[in-house]
Amino acid sequence: MRFLLILNDPPYGTERSYNALRLASTLASKEGTELRVFLIGDAVGCAVAGQKTPDGYYNLDRMVRSLTRKRATVGCCGTCMEARGITDEMLSDGAHHSSMDELGEWSLWADKVVTF
Repeated sequence: MRFLLILNDPPYGTERSYNALRLASTLASKEGTELRVFLIGDAVGCAVAGQKTPDGYYNLDRMVRSLTRKRATVGCCGTCMEARGITDEMLSDGAHHSSMDELGEWSLWADKVVTF
C-alpha cells in the first residue's frame, strides 16, 4: 500500500508534526508499504538540519533522517522554504526541495493520503 502524509504544522509548539512523523515511522517499518511525506507551510521547519533540543525532548530533524533511512521520501515545499529563509543546504539528509507539482503527482500515486 502507498501512503502520502502531508504535514502543515510547525516542528515544535504543537505535537501534530511529531505525531505525524511517529505514524510515518510506523508505516515505513511495515512490509509492503511505500511512504512519501510532504512538508508544507510551517512544517518545512521539521526538516531543518542541526536542531538542538533539550535532552529527553523529541527532535524532528532526527526523525526525518530516520524516515529517509527507512526508504521513505521526504519533500519540502520550495515556496514555503523560501518564505522562511530555508535553503536546500539547510535541509536534513535525505529531505529534498520539492514543489506543488510533485505534491500533485504524489497525491495521484498514493492509495491513502493523510493530512496533519
